[in-house]
Amino acid sequence: MIGNAFGRKITNQAKCALRIEEPDMAGVHEFGRRKFPRGDVLLSSTQRNWRGMAAEIRNHPAGEIPPPVPQQMEITLALAGSETGHVERRGNGEFQSTAARPGTLWLCPIGVVEDSIRITHDLSRILHMYIGHDVFSSISASLSQNISPGNIAYRAGIDDDFVRQIGYRLTAELEEESSAGRLLAESLASAMASHLFIKYSGINISEKSDTSFDHGKIRRAIDYINDNIHSDISLADLANIACLSRHHFVRAFRSAVGVPPHKFISSLRFQRAQEMLRHTETSLVEIAYTCRFSSQSTFTRAFRRHLGVSPGEYRRKTGI
Repeated sequence: MIGNAFGRKITNQAKCALRIEEPDMAGVHEFGRRKFPRGDVLLSSTQRNWRGMAAEIRNHPAGEIPPPVPQQMEITLALAGSETGHVERRGNGEFQSTAARPGTLWLCPIGVVEDSIRITHDLSRILHMYIGHDVFSSISASLSQNISPGNIAYRAGIDDDFVRQIGYRLTAELEEESSAGRLLAESLASAMASHLFIKYSGINISEKSDTSFDHGKIRRAIDYINDNIHSDISLADLANIACLSRHHFVRAFRSAVGVPPHKFISSLRFQRAQEMLRHTETSLVEIAYTCRFSSQSTFTRAFRRHLGVSPGEYRRKTGI
């Protein structure tokens, strides 16, 4: 089985003492409520227990928006937008007026003081993504120099398909929860933060030339996953155990195992769900929570996408 590909138990002595503090993402959602008090929330990661990144989809009525100073990197993507609407904003002394068409992107780095924000027409399905400062700190640990999200440019209307695709993937996760959505969000946060700094800071950075890694570190992370598959597992947990930055860990894990951490964990959880359906009488709602879904309905939809049948149908066909 995939979960046993790299060996046995992890010992306490093998764990790295490095700890990376995780941000309180509830504070990020509170920031969204303060900044967009009139924007209806359609979907949110509030109950998803994500770390490093939060996301929400809102409808925005025309009018002025109060401009608080962000304590996290904010990336905004118009999923639907408006055929006629514009977003007018002024930050750091720069005025921008941008048509809010589907696919339009805005960047608001940490610490930017926006003097004013005005929406000219109602906007529908606007995705707001927030990346915490700690994600950039983790990336700094894997590079040859420190990076600061404050160096990223205050931009609007950028044509960046990489950022769009991350936005669309997070939207899909908000719409249809997966069993390893937390790991997915953390991995995407790291990829997004690296990309934004490289492309929009104007600062040249170079990754460390030594990209080798110790397979024993990945073994320890996999042992931890197997021992804690029924618990919430964060990217920070795994990176700490492997004594790597989160940025480097994701790359090393994929190179060693062939899939990113969130897909590996999702596969193990679906294997466990199938075993429980075949060999136990555990209720579907309990299996859903065991596999780290927030509800039975989201588990049922994900299971059907994964195997083509519902959990109940699978149990009737294969169970005891």
